[in-house]
Amino acid sequence: MSTSPAASGSGSTTDTAPPSLCAREPHVPADRLVAEMVPPPRFDSVRFDTYIPDPKQPSQTEAVRVLEGFAAGLGGAHAVGGGRRGFLGFGRAKAPRTPAGPRGVYLDGGYGVGKTHLLASLWHATPAEPSLKAFGTFVELTNLVGALGFQKTVQTLSGHRLLCIDEFELDDPGDTVLVSTLLGKLVDAGVALAATSNTLPGKLGEGRFAAVDFLREIQGLAAHFRPLRIDGDDYRHRGLPEAPAPFTDEEVTKAAYATEGASLDDFPSLLDHLAKVHPSRYGALTDGLRAVCLTDVRPVPDQSTALRLVVLADRLYDREVPVLASGLPFDRLFSAEMLNGGYRKKYFRAISRLTALARDAKGLVA
Repeated sequence: MSTSPAASGSGSTTDTAPPSLCAREPHVPADRLVAEMVPPPRFDSVRFDTYIPDPKQPSQTEAVRVLEGFAAGLGGAHAVGGGRRGFLGFGRAKAPRTPAGPRGVYLDGGYGVGKTHLLASLWHATPAEPSLKAFGTFVELTNLVGALGFQKTVQTLSGHRLLCIDEFELDDPGDTVLVSTLLGKLVDAGVALAATSNTLPGKLGEGRFAAVDFLREIQGLAAHFRPLRIDGDDYRHRGLPEAPAPFTDEEVTKAAYATEGASLDDFPSLLDHLAKVHPSRYGALTDGLRAVCLTDVRPVPDQSTALRLVVLADRLYDREVPVLASGLPFDRLFSAEMLNGGYRKKYFRAISRLTALARDAKGLVA
C-alpha cells in the first residue's frame, strides 16, 4: 500500500491551531460532481499490469483476462453521444451498435481483493477520452441524480462509452428502482457498464427487503451484467500487523499541530457535523488535507450516523488521507447488531479502510 506524504514525517510544532472539519460546510456545484467522476487519486496510476494476482486464486488472473478483453471491445462501441449523424453532422444519429448479451461486467468478491483496482484499470484501458468515461461509487451516482435530476443525468451520461460504479450496494427499494431505471436507459443508449460489489447481482438486497417489486427490480438489474467472481484475502491485511493501538489525546493533538495540512476534531463532534453536510460533499470536506486527527473515538450511536461515517471513510481512503486517532480502535466502532445487520458489508469495508489509514498515520507520531 502506498503511503501518503503526510505519513512520512511531521514538521515542527507551531502555535497555529489545525483546521477543523466541523468548521467546513463546502458547497459543491453540480458540474464539479460530473467532472470528478474519475478514478480517485489512490487509483490514478493503477493498470492491469500493476495488479498482482494471488497465485492461489486463479479467479484473479481470469478477471484480468476478461476485463482486458472487455476494454478492447469497447474501442468499436458507439454511445449515443458519439454516434454518427447524417450529412455534415445533421439529422438523426444512427443507433448505437450494441453487442449481444450482457452490456456490462460485475466484479463480485470480498473486501480488499483488488476489485476497485481492476475497475479503475478498466476505466484507464478503455479507448475513449476521459470525458466519455465516468467512474464513481454507487452513492456518488445517486448523489449525481439528486444534484442534476434524473433526466439531466440520463442526458449527461448517455454520451459516455463506459460507466464504472464502485461499491454497488442497494440500501432501499427507492434507490433500487432509481438506479435500475437509470442503468436500463444507459444500456439502451449504448453505454457499457462495469461495477464492483460484495454480492452477486441476483442476491442484492437478500435478507433485507421482501417486497415483490424490489426483488423484481433486482432480477432485472442483474440481467445487464456478466458476474465475474474474484476470490482472495483482503490484501490490506496480508502479512500486515493488526490495527495499531489508538494513541492518547495528547499525542494526537501534538501530531495535529506538528503536521502541515492536518485537521483536528473530537470524534463525537465530527459525527454531529456530518449530519449537517450532504454526503455528496464529503469529498470536498477533505479538500487540501494531508491528515485527519481525531480524539475520543467511541462507538457510533446509531445506524444513520454509521452510514454517514462509512461515506467519509470511503472519501478519505480514496484520497489516501491518513487518520490518527485516540479512544477506541476502529474495529470497535460498530455494534454487534450493526455488524450482523443488512449493512454489515459497508461497516466491514469501513473498518478495513480506516484500519489501513491508521497504519499510514503511525509516522505522524514522533
